[in-house]
Amino acid sequence: MNKIELIGRLVADPELSVTADGLEMLKFRLAVHRAKSKEKTADFIPCKAWGKTAAFISGYFGKGDMLALDGSLQSWRYVDGEGHARHLYEV
Repeated sequence: MNKIELIGRLVADPELSVTADGLEMLKFRLAVHRAKSKEKTADFIPCKAWGKTAAFISGYFGKGDMLALDGSLQSWRYVDGEGHARHLYEV
Protein backbone atom coordinates (compact mmCIF):
# COMPACT_ATOMS: atom_id res chain seq x y z
CA MET A 1 0.00 0.00 0.00
CA ASN A 2 1.37 3.40 -0.97
CA LYS A 3 -0.38 6.04 1.16
CA ILE A 4 1.00 9.24 2.65
CA GLU A 5 -0.73 11.70 4.98
CA LEU A 6 0.88 15.10 5.50
CA ILE A 7 0.07 18.26 7.41
CA GLY A 8 2.22 21.28 6.73
CA ARG A 9 2.42 24.84 5.50
CA LEU A 10 2.72 25.97 1.90
CA VAL A 11 6.24 27.19 1.20
CA ALA A 12 5.05 29.50 -1.62
CA ASP A 13 1.87 30.26 -3.51
CA PRO A 14 0.77 27.17 -5.49
CA GLU A 15 1.41 27.21 -9.25
CA LEU A 16 -1.67 26.34 -11.32
CA SER A 17 -1.28 25.29 -14.95
CA VAL A 18 -3.39 23.53 -17.57
CA THR A 19 -2.17 20.52 -19.54
CA ALA A 20 -2.55 20.23 -23.32
CA ASP A 21 -5.61 18.05 -22.64
CA GLY A 22 -7.23 20.84 -20.59
CA LEU A 23 -6.66 19.22 -17.17
CA GLU A 24 -5.71 21.54 -14.32
CA MET A 25 -2.49 20.71 -12.50
CA LEU A 26 -1.20 22.38 -9.36
CA LYS A 27 2.40 22.23 -8.10
CA PHE A 28 3.25 23.19 -4.53
CA ARG A 29 5.64 22.37 -1.70
CA LEU A 30 4.72 21.68 1.91
CA ALA A 31 7.00 22.35 4.86
CA VAL A 32 6.30 19.43 7.21
CA HIS A 33 7.84 19.33 10.69
CA ARG A 34 9.45 16.10 11.80
CA ALA A 35 7.45 14.80 14.76
CA LYS A 36 10.24 13.00 16.61
CA SER A 37 12.96 15.60 16.12
CA LYS A 38 14.10 17.47 19.23
CA GLU A 39 15.05 20.44 17.06
CA LYS A 40 12.59 22.29 14.84
CA THR A 41 13.38 20.50 11.62
CA ALA A 42 11.17 20.47 8.53
CA ASP A 43 11.10 18.48 5.33
CA PHE A 44 10.06 20.29 2.16
CA ILE A 45 7.84 17.94 0.18
CA PRO A 46 7.04 18.59 -3.50
CA CYS A 47 3.37 17.83 -4.27
CA LYS A 48 0.95 17.87 -7.21
CA ALA A 49 -2.83 18.03 -7.34
CA TRP A 50 -5.05 17.49 -10.37
CA GLY A 51 -8.48 18.55 -11.63
CA LYS A 52 -11.03 19.92 -9.16
CA THR A 53 -8.65 19.44 -6.24
CA ALA A 54 -6.06 21.60 -8.00
CA ALA A 55 -8.61 24.35 -8.65
CA PHE A 56 -9.86 24.25 -5.04
CA ILE A 57 -6.40 24.51 -3.48
CA SER A 58 -5.30 27.33 -5.81
CA GLY A 59 -8.49 29.27 -5.06
CA TYR A 60 -8.38 29.07 -1.27
CA PHE A 61 -4.75 28.52 -0.15
CA GLY A 62 -1.58 30.58 -0.40
CA LYS A 63 1.92 30.87 1.02
CA GLY A 64 2.04 30.07 4.75
CA ASP A 65 -1.40 28.45 4.91
CA MET A 66 -1.69 25.08 6.62
CA LEU A 67 -2.82 22.21 4.45
CA ALA A 68 -3.58 18.55 5.21
CA LEU A 69 -3.46 16.02 2.41
CA ASP A 70 -3.37 12.35 1.66
CA GLY A 71 -1.81 10.90 -1.43
CA SER A 72 0.81 8.50 -2.67
CA LEU A 73 4.56 8.74 -3.14
CA GLN A 74 5.83 8.68 -6.71
CA SER A 75 9.43 8.50 -7.86
CA TRP A 76 11.24 8.99 -11.15
CA ARG A 77 14.79 8.41 -12.30
CA TYR A 78 16.40 10.59 -14.94
CA VAL A 79 19.78 11.75 -16.20
CA ASP A 80 20.50 15.47 -15.86
CA GLY A 81 22.23 17.64 -18.45
CA GLU A 82 25.66 16.73 -17.05
CA GLY A 83 25.03 12.98 -17.31
CA HIS A 84 24.40 12.35 -13.59
CA ALA A 85 21.67 9.93 -12.52
CA ARG A 86 19.03 11.68 -10.38
CA HIS A 87 15.92 10.69 -8.46
CA LEU A 88 12.81 12.80 -8.04
CA TYR A 89 10.14 12.15 -5.41
CA GLU A 90 6.76 13.84 -4.98
CA VAL A 91 3.37 13.26 -3.41
